[in-house]
Amino acid sequence: MTKPDSLPQTSKSNQAGKQCLSSLPDFVQQALIILQQAGFEAFIVGGCVRDLLMGHQPKDWDITTNARPTDILAALPDSKYKNSFGTVIWPIYLTDSTEVLEITTYRSESDYDDHRHPSEIIFEDKLENDLSRRDFTINAMAMNQNGDIIDYYGGQKDLQQGIIRTVGEPADRFKEDALRLLRAVRFSNRFNFIIEPKTERAMIKLAGSIKFIANERIRDELIKILAGPQPYEGIKKLHETKLLQYILPELEEGDGVAQNHHHIYTVFDHNLLSLKHCPSQDYLVRLAALLHDVGKPRAKKTINGQTTFYNHEYISAKLTQKIMTRLRFSNQEINRVVNLVRNHMFYYNVGEVTEASVRRLIAKTGEQNLADLIDLRIADRLGSGTAKAKPYKLRHLEYMFDKVRHDPVSVKMLKINGTDLMQKFGLEPGPQIGAILDVILADVINNPQLNEREVLLKLAQPLINLNLAELRQRAKTVIAEERSLEDQQLRQQHRV
Repeated sequence: MTKPDSLPQTSKSNQAGKQCLSSLPDFVQQALIILQQAGFEAFIVGGCVRDLLMGHQPKDWDITTNARPTDILAALPDSKYKNSFGTVIWPIYLTDSTEVLEITTYRSESDYDDHRHPSEIIFEDKLENDLSRRDFTINAMAMNQNGDIIDYYGGQKDLQQGIIRTVGEPADRFKEDALRLLRAVRFSNRFNFIIEPKTERAMIKLAGSIKFIANERIRDELIKILAGPQPYEGIKKLHETKLLQYILPELEEGDGVAQNHHHIYTVFDHNLLSLKHCPSQDYLVRLAALLHDVGKPRAKKTINGQTTFYNHEYISAKLTQKIMTRLRFSNQEINRVVNLVRNHMFYYNVGEVTEASVRRLIAKTGEQNLADLIDLRIADRLGSGTAKAKPYKLRHLEYMFDKVRHDPVSVKMLKINGTDLMQKFGLEPGPQIGAILDVILADVINNPQLNEREVLLKLAQPLINLNLAELRQRAKTVIAEERSLEDQQLRQQHRV
């Protein structure tokens, strides 16, 4: 790493730094003072300095110092050192919480053989050497307890001009740690900054190195982009910098894939625009909006001269599960998003859909997902170029949800359970019990007034003598009939 061209901006008249001092927590000031009194340099560094200069309150605080880990341990009571990276952890016990302060010895790094972790870490005596290893100029500033800003690389100027620029040569920084490729997009997205042209060219050239990064780290950066203020712009920038093809190649399949006459956008553009117009702030609902039609390229067929995408919602759901599993999302997160994607084509026309069919929709999607499903439908509509986000029929559907939400839509809501069946009919525990309840539930969904204990027991009576296969077939027939009707309505209504 070459030395910076200019001297650091350090001046006691630096008003920006002085104004930041009041935002430093007492324990941060205390750590800086203790280390200085012990004869060492100490600065807050990185993202917390950036956030302070932008007028934001930092969530995390990091200190860098020329003190070695053993010196830090001696100076700060209760501090702990359990790594080889020079980072000492100092727990701060507050009245209602415990904060953790990370204090790291100045260091330089070399030989990033895996595009992520340095094979050699060298403790340094000069702050300059420590700052030279950091990713972007806006993250390479330090501040002492007096408010003096140390800025070797023009971080303050880039903050003022809204620029994401690497420290030194972009290619060197990205080869050291390929995750910085995603961080550049994330910071650009978060702060609405532009990426400096030379930096962006290096990103495009080295985009393929992102494959060396653990999927969990990629997932975390993707979540931050989706949860940020401009998720559409973030995903679009991933596409423009050639990163998206390595992160979500299934989504890229829709690039240039035209749809039928109902759609004015390609599959890819429609998915991104659906994300843009998603009214939910929940990153999982936004992810569902981004992926809801990801299966269309694989479902596309031409029948009698007409372009169709029959069953694309099921293909999209399978691809969504594959994507989220690959990126190491939790099972709970996967199930939630897959559920939304699979059911985003739900049929609803005022006057045609009954209360029973609404109850079946609730049973299939889960009551807790109803608002998300409406948000996804709104995103889908606006992402198709439709001017009106929520037409009357969606408002009416919300009314119907409220009207039937307390009706039985699951076995747990029936006024009998397995114990009642065993006591009443002398049955033994086993899968037959659940199968009987499934058959009963199908009747109750169609007619909630049947959900009374004695009525349900009467419904169960003729089922007792059926074997398990017969019970399952009966329940399966009810489900199959409903699915056939739903698919027929979908084809007539959407022609996609």
